[in-house]
Amino acid sequence: MDGDTYDVVVLGAGPVGENVADRVVRGGLSAAVVERELVGGECSYWACMPTKALLRGAAALRAARRLPGAREAVTGGLDAVAVLGRRDSFASHWKDDGQVDWLDSAGIALHRGQGRIVSANVVEVTGDDGVPVTLTARHAVVVATGSGALLPDVPGLREAMPWTSREAAAASVVPGRLTIIGAGVVASEMATAFAALGSSVTMLARDGVLPLAEPFAGERVTESLREAGVSVRLGTEAASVHRDEAGTVRITMTDGEQVEADRLLVAIGRTPNTQDIGLGAVGLTPGAWLTVDDTLRVVGEDGAPIGGGWLYAAGDVNRRVLLTHQGKYQARAVGDVIVARAGGEAVEDGRWGRHVATADERAVPQVVFTEPEIASVGLTAAAAEAAGVRIRVVDYDLGAVAGSALHADGYRGHARMVVDEDRKVIVGLTLVGPDVAELLHAATIAVVGEVPLDRLWHAVPAFPTVSEVWLRLLEAYGR
Repeated sequence: MDGDTYDVVVLGAGPVGENVADRVVRGGLSAAVVERELVGGECSYWACMPTKALLRGAAALRAARRLPGAREAVTGGLDAVAVLGRRDSFASHWKDDGQVDWLDSAGIALHRGQGRIVSANVVEVTGDDGVPVTLTARHAVVVATGSGALLPDVPGLREAMPWTSREAAAASVVPGRLTIIGAGVVASEMATAFAALGSSVTMLARDGVLPLAEPFAGERVTESLREAGVSVRLGTEAASVHRDEAGTVRITMTDGEQVEADRLLVAIGRTPNTQDIGLGAVGLTPGAWLTVDDTLRVVGEDGAPIGGGWLYAAGDVNRRVLLTHQGKYQARAVGDVIVARAGGEAVEDGRWGRHVATADERAVPQVVFTEPEIASVGLTAAAAEAAGVRIRVVDYDLGAVAGSALHADGYRGHARMVVDEDRKVIVGLTLVGPDVAELLHAATIAVVGEVPLDRLWHAVPAFPTVSEVWLRLLEAYGR
């Protein structure tokens, strides 16, 4: 490091930015991260960790109630205060001291403030004192500023001061009545969490619940939410919103019906945090998603890397996959390729190469922590067909597996395997049922490794575990 000059400057100190900087430093280069909020980013304080903490207590209680012997030991209901307190601890009480200490121990410099690109390889950081500091990058600037909640242009919505995913994840009280606009992952998880905590929840699910998942997954979650008392209104869309002086929010639907709520949560999608980072200085549109090449360099409309290739984008901002673990995966590729290019080493940019994020295309794992859980990797049947893959779909009742019967009385679940018939490999797998999250990585390995079914047949699942579903799927396929 030479003054305010570093080998790499990273905009954003969330999980993605931290991982980029860490890989760069491990590779022998110097790095600085710029952060305008809390080091650790969305995942640490307003998304992954606190939301799963909100969900876990109710999941454990449901699991106990499904087992004779354990069921009898449960003498009370969910303690909302204790759940919120545990959530607070996982959000580090919204203080980033521990994350800052980690940056220091890793040899990564931190500059707090709003970072803006002012020219090629140059970032200006304006802190609370209003005095700009100029940072120059010898090799690369990486944009890892993430995304924020998207608010639709519904009359009266902004004036009604709705919750977004941030406010829901950090809520200090449980609202008596909660209405949610949206029915994707965030909406479904928060409906599950707040219904368990005691809210009367209404979901306005215009496109159905979890519309991007396999249809049976959304159907199971819809059924479960309704059993938990959630009013799931399919095909319903908000036309206007009004908040009165007493704080009651009234949502009027396109059919004229009204719903009243104490809190309104909007969870319909994300928008990139690129509005105020200086994109205009390099010919890009402020507030837009960033398009990248295979090695995650930002490219212009002509497809060529900006300025010859000094600008990279990783995580949500490039819109490839808006998931923390995929963003961190991209970050590892970005950090490694910057080090390789800085050292004049060969770049491994072929499919599944070290310096590309091939898994973003067709091998993305995801868990939705609803009741039941949904664990999936790769393509749904519909997505595979749309991609031109000749497929065969194999379905199996997950509750019929011996391990499932032991796991919980009345276990209900479903498994679907999507097979590429030309290559005889799995291109997608979806599991729905209690605690299926921990089954996912085996499926991810099968999809990423493109393991032929003939070889997968020799991967013998231990008995009696829920993983025996692998054998049952292969038998149903005809192996």
